[in-house]
Amino acid sequence: MCPSIELLKSLRDNIKAMKIGLVGGGTGGHFYPLIAVAAELQANPNSSELFYFGPEPYDLKALKSANIKYVYCPAGKMRLYFSIQNFFDVFRNLIGVPLAIIKLFLIYPDVIFSKGGYTSIPILLAARFLRIPIVIHESDAVPGRANAIAQKAARYIAISYDDAAKFFPEEKTALTGIPLRKEITATCENPFALLGLSKDKPLIYITGGSSGAERINNIIIRSLDTLLPHYRIFHQTGPANIEEMRQAAQSLLGDSPDLEDYYLEGKLEASTISALLQASALVITRAGSTTLFEIASHAKPSIVIPIPEDISRDQRTNAYAYARTGAATVIEEQNLTENLLAQEISSIIGDSAKYQEMSVAAKSFYIEGSAKKIADILISIGHEHKS
Repeated sequence: MCPSIELLKSLRDNIKAMKIGLVGGGTGGHFYPLIAVAAELQANPNSSELFYFGPEPYDLKALKSANIKYVYCPAGKMRLYFSIQNFFDVFRNLIGVPLAIIKLFLIYPDVIFSKGGYTSIPILLAARFLRIPIVIHESDAVPGRANAIAQKAARYIAISYDDAAKFFPEEKTALTGIPLRKEITATCENPFALLGLSKDKPLIYITGGSSGAERINNIIIRSLDTLLPHYRIFHQTGPANIEEMRQAAQSLLGDSPDLEDYYLEGKLEASTISALLQASALVITRAGSTTLFEIASHAKPSIVIPIPEDISRDQRTNAYAYARTGAATVIEEQNLTENLLAQEISSIIGDSAKYQEMSVAAKSFYIEGSAKKIADILISIGHEHKS
């Protein structure tokens, strides 16, 4: 008697490794937490076959290092501001959904993990159509539209801020924090030596995220002659801005020896970010949630300058949710001036009691083990789906 198709399928599924789909991109804040969870999945004795879906690989080197297969799937961005691209992106989504259904059907993952963002929409709609279980993670204090759409179909919802809990069903929502790469949270014995920096002055690490931040960059340049006599500055400007920034700094400072205390980089490796977070006395940053959790993991006080609400509705909420813990102060971009920034830096670094309180608050905000907890949930739901 020949075995049934159902029996053969059951035997095949039990032999093959679990398949897990990862989606969510467009920014490092969406992408790199996926890499952190992937590392925990690969460390599990029952290894999984991992797939990353999106209109672009974002960081192909990171995908290859994590042994994640890239699967192309178009998606259209949902902008809050007027752009002619909004018209074309409607069609990208219309094409993306049926293509996502075909690609998911051929691969048929046992579970999908989504970090949100516009790139996740077609895959999440396709997964719902194919009845593939979905786990979502919300990085921000107020949910993005992708996760708001996906919450009904999601089996499990992980959140980073207590503030976000009220937007999701209580019975399937848990506070996990943000999955961070181990290279970011790791510590080294002498971060100053790794960075090639002296300890003679407090180090300020300034980052505008992977793409940089033009407004912050310009204020820092105009503040160099005030700040550099007292602080050493390491400035991550974004790759597109670095040469312009270097020329502007040289033009402002000329032959001043203070120029040697200003370090510029476009994009940073995870190990360098970790060393900077260890070595720095203070971090000046945008309000991307992943960056805030990275800063908190190293217990560093920070000054947070959120992207204006008309461009990014989540950053301002994130900034104030984080600042309420006592770990940071917030300066609205429209209020940012050279004098205000210099005063805020001095008020934090120059007040040891305030500095210590902010450091303790930052460390208390950080939640350890997020990547492993989410990986365990994915494996559990994936096994349930396979059976």
